[in-house]
Amino acid sequence: MEATPGTCSVKISPGAVVCVEAEIRGDVTIGARTVVHPRACIIAESGPIVIGESNLIEEQVLIINKKPDNGPADSKPETLTIGSNNVFEVGCRCESLKIGDHNVVEAKAAVGRDTELTRGCVIGAFCEVTGHEALADNTIIYGDQYDQRRQYEKPPDQTLQLDFLMKILPNYHRLKKSTKTGDR
Repeated sequence: MEATPGTCSVKISPGAVVCVEAEIRGDVTIGARTVVHPRACIIAESGPIVIGESNLIEEQVLIINKKPDNGPADSKPETLTIGSNNVFEVGCRCESLKIGDHNVVEAKAAVGRDTELTRGCVIGAFCEVTGHEALADNTIIYGDQYDQRRQYEKPPDQTLQLDFLMKILPNYHRLKKSTKTGDR
């Protein structure tokens, strides 16, 4: 089910930095202090996408909410929800419907629709995680064989990088305006 023109809406919270060159389609909500780089794609085809606060979405990232290939044609739309303080590095692809807080999806990695990233997970560069599972907190997936281990602490916040990008990006790129909402 493609999003119909009447139901498309992009809501950008005040304090978010979203470059005009980013492609955003469908019903998408972007939280405060989230940075969306140019050439990032956020596409809500079969249900809304809600992105929390202080996320970093780099160039060529694809975050997409689409129907599963083998799903029923008339299934109810599901919301793709991303928590806070997550990092999506260059060229990664994310279809996961549930992403908690403090996760990192490294460059060229892929996370499938049925995989849940709970809290503090790291999906290593070029790794693909597509199974029907919820990764335990602080799980790291890495290497050619997609090895798995647990780390003792969550990945560090990207506060300094976000602060820097929030100052620099407006100097070199046009930004999408935040939308005013009555409930915030």
